[in-house]
Amino acid sequence: MKIDVADLDVVYLSYDEPQKEEFWIKIQNMIPWAVRVDGVKGSDAAHKAAADASNTDRFILIDGDNLPDERFFNLTLEFDEVSKDAVLRWRARNHINGLMYGNGGLSCWTKGFVYNMKTHENSPGEDATDVEFCFDPQYWAMHDCYSTTYPNGSAYHAWRAGFREGVKMCLDRGRKPTVAEFQNRVHARNLDHLTIWQNVGRDVEYGDYAILGARMGTYKTMLTDWDHREVQWFDNLETLYDQDVAGADVEEDIRYFGDRLATQLDLPMLNMDSEASAFFKQHYRSNWRNLGPMIKENQ
Repeated sequence: MKIDVADLDVVYLSYDEPQKEEFWIKIQNMIPWAVRVDGVKGSDAAHKAAADASNTDRFILIDGDNLPDERFFNLTLEFDEVSKDAVLRWRARNHINGLMYGNGGLSCWTKGFVYNMKTHENSPGEDATDVEFCFDPQYWAMHDCYSTTYPNGSAYHAWRAGFREGVKMCLDRGRKPTVAEFQNRVHARNLDHLTIWQNVGRDVEYGDYAILGARMGTYKTMLTDWDHREVQWFDNLETLYDQDVAGADVEEDIRYFGDRLATQLDLPMLNMDSEASAFFKQHYRSNWRNLGPMIKENQ
């Protein structure tokens, strides 16, 4: 079964992103048939609202801080018996640190999957669904990259993006490992992504806040008794930011948490300035090429 992306409904899912109105104008100009869902609390509830807004059983979802490549909407998706019910999540290039993975990327959902899932704030308390969608076998991580995510719309949003990844990249299929298990239980790719979040980004506005957030998220998850499931709610993170980050010396805190992560978790902590960050991003995956919209990440 072949489906032209242009025949699918497109839902722009925004919440509190500072640039969401600017991005919505750009998306409307690029994709005139796009619709918008805005301000729904909770990741699970927001995705169900997006499914409600779509008139097609499959729909494309664009996150509120993401700008897609216009050429994506000229593609054709080809499904077979194995893939016909799968959710597809393509990579996005992260504007802060240059990482290219599913975080913030374009996705293609089925209404059935969305209505049946129970994740994040609607999780029944299972490790695999408390803070993620991605451990369902029908949720496919795809190889190609078709968009750029800009999670640095403000100091708080950059910190929040880093903090959430600093938490989630520590987990073993959603479960918090012990300190002794950390290096062996956490997936090697997640460790790579985690250390890039924790070190790269000073060449963009608020990139230092993302670095601080990633270090704080890992520190609080692995080296304190803080409940990592608090990342289910943005309100919790805003309170934490107001209490511990707003008005603080960012560089001093980056060093403080970096010293503890290096000592207690054996994570590499570097003092990469803006030039070093820009150099890394210029050469990281500089030979990247897309292989086709139905190619999975592990193929």
